[in-house]
Amino acid sequence: MWAVKKDWLPMQPYFLKSKDSCTFAKIISLKVKVINKSSHPLPSYATSGSSGMDLRANLLAPIVLDSMERKLIPTGIYLEIPPGFEAQIRPRSGLAIKQGLTCLNTPGTIDADYRGEIKVILINLSGEAQQIDNGDRIAQMVFQQVEMAELIEVSSIEATERNEGGFGHTGKQ
Repeated sequence: MWAVKKDWLPMQPYFLKSKDSCTFAKIISLKVKVINKSSHPLPSYATSGSSGMDLRANLLAPIVLDSMERKLIPTGIYLEIPPGFEAQIRPRSGLAIKQGLTCLNTPGTIDADYRGEIKVILINLSGEAQQIDNGDRIAQMVFQQVEMAELIEVSSIEATERNEGGFGHTGKQ
């Protein structure tokens, strides 16, 4: 069981403390404005330790995905993410293992300046057709802080032990 410090302020840390131990977790509270045009509850965390909020399909009728078929699934959710943050759209593990449904372009990035509807690219990797119904939890949304990089063009970069070793260069075992 976890106790949560309730006096959240935008972008301020709060702490989770286990009542059964002396374990603390520093959590950053991020305020995100949302418009919900679906008939479903706002995305939410399933447990106190969840990293992602569940997103639900917002459908007028069920959608069937045949094997290896992909479709863009609407959620009815619109966000105003604070500058310096992004939302990442990720697969739900239970959906992947039980039905073979996963997200393409994973993690999908929702930039802070995007104001359109959040949609999820789902693909059916199973060998049989899978149905998605209105209200099904189809993905999870994780908020992350973003660092902006300044690229500096140079004529050479420092060598490393790995150097150009890429895909599979360390072997299988």
